[in-house]
Amino acid sequence: MYHFPEIPLGHWVSTWVNNLTANYSDSFDAISSGIHTLIAGLNEALLAIPPEVFILLVAVMALFSAGWRRPRAWGLVLFCIVGLGLVWNLNLWSALIQTLALVLAAEILVLIIGLPAGILTAESVWAARILRPVLDIMQTMPAFVYLVPAVIFFGLGLVPGVIATTIFALPPLVRLTSLGIQNVPEELIEASEAFGATWFQRLWKVQLPTALPSIMAGVNQSIMLGLSMVVIAAMIGAGGLGNQVLQGITQLDVGESFVGGISVVILAIIIDRLTQSLAKLHKE
Repeated sequence: MYHFPEIPLGHWVSTWVNNLTANYSDSFDAISSGIHTLIAGLNEALLAIPPEVFILLVAVMALFSAGWRRPRAWGLVLFCIVGLGLVWNLNLWSALIQTLALVLAAEILVLIIGLPAGILTAESVWAARILRPVLDIMQTMPAFVYLVPAVIFFGLGLVPGVIATTIFALPPLVRLTSLGIQNVPEELIEASEAFGATWFQRLWKVQLPTALPSIMAGVNQSIMLGLSMVVIAAMIGAGGLGNQVLQGITQLDVGESFVGGISVVILAIIIDRLTQSLAKLHKE
């Protein structure tokens, strides 16, 4: 039976990556330095806040974002105090802050890239046709695959963890930003154009505010995906709570893995509820 010759796709990709590494190492070093500075700044700023003050600030934020007159707001406040207090009691506070800094740094990059990309796909049919398959690939690609190029380009540590997390968490924000802008009522757009608004004024004062609930949903989803990368990123030296889980797995210590895992869950629930409450607060 005749067999078609094998397409050397893997060799082509490896050659392309090696060429990028050889020719643009200075650019990758500059990006790595910038991201490292961002993470270090966030980590130092968050660690400078005493744990009890940090817990109080999160509780106050939860109270006002969820609406202090509602019973569920007080339930969220209680969960924030008990949950973060448990993490503090388990001596995982510095690991939690490191994880939070990693997720926040990745989310900043997601916002910088995702919002313009979402606006572009909403305004341009051609951009949507080009970016849609790219986003499909990014969402369906196994998360572990992102670790290889991140390590090759940026080495081990927090920086490749942030890069891999950013790529993995980017698609929901792009899609939901585009969806929110496309669903802005045509009457609002026509009214803004009738008053002589420019494209930027229409975008800034009409489309983005109207699409904000959808954009906040994208922010929420991207943060949740970022938190799901915590343990995977720990495999390339990102540290944080993921390192606690990874150590438990490698040592077959169920207790240590559970402690790290429940801390990640507590952080994820708090961030999820806060972002959802902020989105509902704006909608109302």
